[in-house]
Amino acid sequence: MKGNLIRTLFAVLLLIASAGMASAHFTMVFPSDSEGTVWDVAPEDYIAELGDTKTVYMMWGHPYEHILFDMASVPAVSVMKPDGTVEQLTPEEITVDGMDEDGNTGVSFIAYKASFTVDQDGDTVVFVKYEDDGENLIDYTKAVIHSGEEMWEGWDAEVGQQTEILPYMRPYGMEEGFVFAGKAMYNGQPLTDAPVEIEIYHTLDLGIEIVELAEEMYSYDPPMVFTRLTKSNDNGDFVYSLDEPGIWFVGATMEPVDGRNVRGVFIVPVLEEFPPAENQGSSSAELQQAVAEAKQAAEDAKQAAEQAATQSSTPSTPGFGATYAVIGLVAALFLVLRRK
Repeated sequence: MKGNLIRTLFAVLLLIASAGMASAHFTMVFPSDSEGTVWDVAPEDYIAELGDTKTVYMMWGHPYEHILFDMASVPAVSVMKPDGTVEQLTPEEITVDGMDEDGNTGVSFIAYKASFTVDQDGDTVVFVKYEDDGENLIDYTKAVIHSGEEMWEGWDAEVGQQTEILPYMRPYGMEEGFVFAGKAMYNGQPLTDAPVEIEIYHTLDLGIEIVELAEEMYSYDPPMVFTRLTKSNDNGDFVYSLDEPGIWFVGATMEPVDGRNVRGVFIVPVLEEFPPAENQGSSSAELQQAVAEAKQAAEDAKQAAEQAATQSSTPSTPGFGATYAVIGLVAALFLVLRRK
């Protein structure tokens, strides 16, 4: 009896521990030209041209800290095309180099890749199912590959994952600071009161640097800035601001009383601020120059008006020069705002 109780308690503790560890793991789905460039992923990699062959690489680990683990099973990979047709892909086992959880770099890890041809303009949804018994988790991940100018069709497609995020915001053309909103679904119904984790990907060098900084500044709980956390409401809806450029992971988890957690993840590539800050600065300088020129023109007009008044028998109207100045300033502001 006592032995059974100890085993039960141990199993419960193991389950709690594995659930906690799973919160920082994500299935990374990165389009790339080769294994050697996979870690240099950027928002532009999720854009394609008609006829392109796209290869997506799938790794398992902590995006924020750039910590990797072997993938424990072969992922199931499919794409849904803009017209709704689904194509199953054949994943190929590969190895990628990275850092393990003990901080060792240059370690090889089991990963997978799969390729497809972009044969329709619009939005192709890549969706992946990965099961990890050690993390007590079934992970469903979606990423959108966009092709074609103003061909904004298919990014919000429902692909039938057990836990799935349906985005309310088009997941490309988004700048840093934009709000991402979505609905968490489980078996086709709203997933309510569910934890939604949000995490950004870092390259190896930046990951090491930023984790060290977080541990120094927030020694009482560094992971609180690694993985952001919100919850879905009674309709399964949630929102969160993605405040940095890069590749973001947004994951909602169904946590059953028994069995494995089932999470749906949506990958959101976020662009840098547009227009860039330096362009905004030049607009400010342009405005100051235009105002200075308008002031000078108004002053010249005022002097000309006063000179004309002294040479004429007709008295000048009070404030005539000031009126010229106001008109000049308003005109300058209008022109600069039009340029912006």
